[in-house]
Amino acid sequence: MKENFFRTMTWLHTWVGLLVCWVLLLVFFAGTLSYYRYEISLWTQPEVHQDVIQPYQAQKLVQQVDQAQQYLFETAPDAKDWRVYFPTERKPYLSFGWQTQPEEGKRRGKFVQHIVKADGEGVVTDVRESRGGHFFYRLHFDIHYMPAKFARWIVGFCTMFMLLAIISGIVIHKRIFKDFFSFRPSKGSRSWLDAHNVSSVLALPYHLMITYTGLITLMMMYMPWGVMTAYDGDSREFRADFKPHRVSAKPVGSEAQVVALSSLLPQVTSLWGDVPLKSIVVSNLGDKNSQVSFYQNTQQQVTDQRIPLTFSAVTGELLNAEQYASSGAKQTHDTLMALHTARFAEPVLRILFFVCGLMGCAMIATGTLLWAIKIRQKQQKAIKSGQKPSLGLRIVEGLNLTFIAGLPLATCAFFYANRLLPSALANRAQWEINCFFIALAAVALLAVYRRDRQCWRAVLKLSALALMAIPVLNGLTSAQHLLDNLLSQQWTLVGFDLMCVIFGIGLWFAAARLKLPQSQTRRTLRRPNRATNSLGQTAKTEEVS
Repeated sequence: MKENFFRTMTWLHTWVGLLVCWVLLLVFFAGTLSYYRYEISLWTQPEVHQDVIQPYQAQKLVQQVDQAQQYLFETAPDAKDWRVYFPTERKPYLSFGWQTQPEEGKRRGKFVQHIVKADGEGVVTDVRESRGGHFFYRLHFDIHYMPAKFARWIVGFCTMFMLLAIISGIVIHKRIFKDFFSFRPSKGSRSWLDAHNVSSVLALPYHLMITYTGLITLMMMYMPWGVMTAYDGDSREFRADFKPHRVSAKPVGSEAQVVALSSLLPQVTSLWGDVPLKSIVVSNLGDKNSQVSFYQNTQQQVTDQRIPLTFSAVTGELLNAEQYASSGAKQTHDTLMALHTARFAEPVLRILFFVCGLMGCAMIATGTLLWAIKIRQKQQKAIKSGQKPSLGLRIVEGLNLTFIAGLPLATCAFFYANRLLPSALANRAQWEINCFFIALAAVALLAVYRRDRQCWRAVLKLSALALMAIPVLNGLTSAQHLLDNLLSQQWTLVGFDLMCVIFGIGLWFAAARLKLPQSQTRRTLRRPNRATNSLGQTAKTEEVS
């Protein structure tokens, strides 16, 4: 019975992992990059690399608020709302934004943002259209080119399979601690199994946390029945209980002037103290029911509570004066949300999250490669006799090439498109995204015809060269190159360029490792009817698992 149990768990681990592994790899890859989505967004806007970087300055708060209100009143008097974003740890610049009135047939208007220069004299308005790092953030749960709700169901389904794969993997791993310290290079499938074990065990707490909290983020969509039963299907009542501090009002159509926003700052300080502000939002602009909400910067707090102070924008009256105590369930939910997004993480902890995310990618990739190797070994005799590998094996090897080697290349295509596409191009941000998927599709098309080690090396080396050339691209397409950023201590931009170089070197090393050792090359020359693939497996063809 024990043997049957472990066989069942092994079967479960294999198939729940394999069926959704490529979607999970895309989700993990994009989610890992999302830890630096604001930093990526800053790099994709070279127009703001000069003269706008500044820290949060509490002593200039009143001056900045008055400047924002005056600028927005002159620039966007008919907007739907006004927004003021103060410098934060990851978005180190002051900006004024607004949402235009929605066009007919649309729910929302266009969002416009102008970034203020560090000296306060003037704003940067001509910034290229780009989704930046927010593309990767949305990609990891909304995928793309499909309805968001449908995509989230797909991602939730795959995430549940991922959780089952992790739990079943723990059950079947009898020597989890011993194998943690075991890595045997150049041993074919044994090496890939060791790599799979190490990447799985080393970041196991992270894998469990990120998978479970990923389901929690959309639990109301996946399992709404409890809420619907308790509230008789009234989702508005549930949201009112879930966020009792939220104050909303619809415009009544009666015009009214907005009070001086800086006059509300003493009330904010008396309630919150000298905490840094993150943003100010004025909604229902110009209406009698206009409201102004103040948000504090909570990036260093574990719980992801974003409770604003809301005032009447006409009278200055505080609308949510009552202090609501968060329930245990609400605090637990907020904490799990913060753990998944890592909004609270300081630089060192954020690097740790990023490294664990990369280990998750390695865990999935090595698992798919290992499975393909084992299937190829089972078909070895048939392949030696001249038969082609099975259709299933060819599909798996093609998908491996597409997603494992193709995702870095597609990311490079996104970054190069950001800098090389004309600034005035219509739907420019969407074309950056299109370039990402075009590059991925090109690798997939290549994988239809060839999946040998030469293809893997070519794609990996192309990605490596593209990544290592990112600092050169940045220097040629922006006003500041790497040395300028070092001298001006813009560590976000410096870190982006250096990380691209490091990953480029890593991909080049991986491509070099695919080269056959000299002894194997000689053996292959003596035996022209047999070939050894890039992972050390003997086969008739040079398919790479």
